[in-house]
Amino acid sequence: MPRHRTRRSALSAASVTAVVLLAGSAAGGAYLAGRSPDPSPAAVASVSSASGPPAAAATSEEPEVDLDAELADVLAPLTAGADVSVAVLDTESGRSAVYGDGAYDTASIVKVDILAALLLLAQDEGRELSGAEHARADAMIRRSDNTSATELLRAVGGEEGLDAANVRLGLTGTTAAHAWGLTRTTAADQVRLLQAVFGTESELSAASRAYLTDLMGRVEADQQWGVSAAGDGWALKNGWMPRTTTGLWDINSIGRVENGGHTYLVAVLSCGHATKEAGVALVEEVAEAAVDMTGEALSGTR
Repeated sequence: MPRHRTRRSALSAASVTAVVLLAGSAAGGAYLAGRSPDPSPAAVASVSSASGPPAAAATSEEPEVDLDAELADVLAPLTAGADVSVAVLDTESGRSAVYGDGAYDTASIVKVDILAALLLLAQDEGRELSGAEHARADAMIRRSDNTSATELLRAVGGEEGLDAANVRLGLTGTTAAHAWGLTRTTAADQVRLLQAVFGTESELSAASRAYLTDLMGRVEADQQWGVSAAGDGWALKNGWMPRTTTGLWDINSIGRVENGGHTYLVAVLSCGHATKEAGVALVEEVAEAAVDMTGEALSGTR
């Protein structure tokens, strides 16, 4: 496969606001409450004898693989006709790849965002979560309980509070909605959220990050699909939501996986699936292909 000129993949994002109507769904659906620095070229200058002028400086640059282009090539046969976006980040190298920059409804992956906002609020107030908040957080992440999500969104100040928390968390392409499953986001922004959860440079304290990681690593057995197909040591949250206007499904998965000695943060967002099962299958294929491609490209085996 041809190599490309050096450039860093940017986790860019575009925010699109949509107001749509959907019916109350199962646990993963929306609850309607209302609305390197540039590589320095190695300067190899040789200077001739005093009788002659100095030789011209020669430069060399080791090209990096354009991971966005590589990812697009890999996903082309998998995503023909599908509306899907994926972002993947190798935490060791900091290299990332993004396919698609559109905004999607979050469905229940927003529950990670809601809990992060609640933990920020508790940190600001210098307190631990209450017993009731712990119970709701556990139910919201591990069982994807919708009522708990509605209560905790209210606790953080509704969509305005969630938007404010997202500014602190570094999200630039996410717009919260009162009907939380209709929050709009991008795959790139979800990787930024995952960096806040699993990274060390975060507004979230070490204790808050450990708490979220623990819950995401213990989701119930019937929800352990999605990005977990791409590796071991996973911690994830999935979202699934049927749309009453079309009868089609939104299927999303975000989380951390380990593969080939590397740790990856992965977000796959998609919509327009005829069935939940078809959407899950595609999300898993895309997550696995994105992680495998990134690992092979960074190791030089592609």
